[in-house]
Amino acid sequence: MTANIFMGSTEVSRENLSDRISPYSNKVVSRYPNCTKEDTIKALEIAKEASVLCKNSTLAQRIAWLEDVASRLKENLEDIAKTITDEVGKPIYFSRIEVARAVETIKVSTQVIAGISGHTIPTDIASSGKKTIAFYKRVPVGVVACITPFNFPLNLIIHKIAPALVSGNAVVLKPTPEAPLTAYKICKLFIESPYAIKDALSLVYGDVEVGSTLVSSDIPRVLSFTGSVPVGNIITKNAGIKKVSLELGGNAATFIEKSGDLALAASRCAYGAFYNSGQVCISLQRIYVHDEVYDEFARLLVEETSKLKIGDPYESDTFIGPLINEDAMHRAKGWVESAISEGAIALTGNKIEGNLFYPTIMSEVTDDMNIVCEEAFAPIVSLIKVKSYEEAMSKINNSPYGLQYSIFTNNLSLVSRFIDEADCGGVVINDIPTLRFDVQPYGGVKLSGIGKEGPQFAIEEFTEIKSVVICS
Repeated sequence: MTANIFMGSTEVSRENLSDRISPYSNKVVSRYPNCTKEDTIKALEIAKEASVLCKNSTLAQRIAWLEDVASRLKENLEDIAKTITDEVGKPIYFSRIEVARAVETIKVSTQVIAGISGHTIPTDIASSGKKTIAFYKRVPVGVVACITPFNFPLNLIIHKIAPALVSGNAVVLKPTPEAPLTAYKICKLFIESPYAIKDALSLVYGDVEVGSTLVSSDIPRVLSFTGSVPVGNIITKNAGIKKVSLELGGNAATFIEKSGDLALAASRCAYGAFYNSGQVCISLQRIYVHDEVYDEFARLLVEETSKLKIGDPYESDTFIGPLINEDAMHRAKGWVESAISEGAIALTGNKIEGNLFYPTIMSEVTDDMNIVCEEAFAPIVSLIKVKSYEEAMSKINNSPYGLQYSIFTNNLSLVSRFIDEADCGGVVINDIPTLRFDVQPYGGVKLSGIGKEGPQFAIEEFTEIKSVVICS
């Protein structure tokens, strides 16, 4: 099926198409138009005009719009889940979860918007302000440009466009080229809703030319991007005067303290390290283990990992499907082989079968190996032995990233310290750093990005404060 573009509410087909090849079957699963700079400029101009309608629409209409989309997305869960699996190879079980999460994210966006309000200001704190009334309110920014990645091709779109639209903005979306049909299907639900605001949402496909046009344009007041650090750097240098929200990935870590529940930790760490083939910004990549429990934990982790089914993503009990492309496969293989050549040991995995990279647990690693200090984005996790909480904390924080970290412990004093000392955007106690609830604020520090997602916090990103003074 061809994923057309949307110039506002108008669906447009093109003859110049690219194929999307399934990373599992190597067959064509969708096609999409190759957009140009001119297409992108047109979409932005349509959004600019539509932003007036969006701003003047009622909140009641926008809530009804999103509620209608959530209802129809739920009705189409199986079809869209299969599309996700077709395009990015995500196991169907997790594709279904992604669609369900997207439904929830839309609903939460409608629920929290009413709480995004202004405040009165006591101007009489200054003697000259005694006869004035002042307050501020939040207003839509106008146009929001959104750029999304492949690993959650539906829910990460929703995390951007649902808060932006319900706030009264117009949106131009550039989704990942790896999942064009997924983006098309969700945009179609928004655009065909009887409550839709005309031309409020546009959809364009492309890479550098389209992306750079969105970034450098003066029309968007906010640019929301999820992707790599190198691209994030380019965006910050070329965006000009606009708000930029960046989620750039991480190198998630956990500490298994000796009082922690080892069986629970091993089970959860196997999940967190290998979920979505490690292609998650908060995928567990570094596990620091107290030396007194290291051997037992390593044994349990290997045991739990052996239970994970690898293979056909269309089978409901498959846990690990293919990596997104050959480049990702070669990079993962190269990093593992490099680490082994420097003395590391693969306790399990380090095996390629077709397009599948088997879950790999590494031990005897050093802090300067790529599999430890860089974002792997593959099913690779490293075990590092430490002698104390202090050593673990020092190593965890010694990273250019800072998205989410966690600790497994029953020591309450360490819980308190960890919350204060972990240099990251989010901490998790007695579970994996991969844990995320869509309603929470989500975003990191350092190279992990700027700004927060989660409906309430995205709405704050997509609105501006307008100050009002009434003089009597």
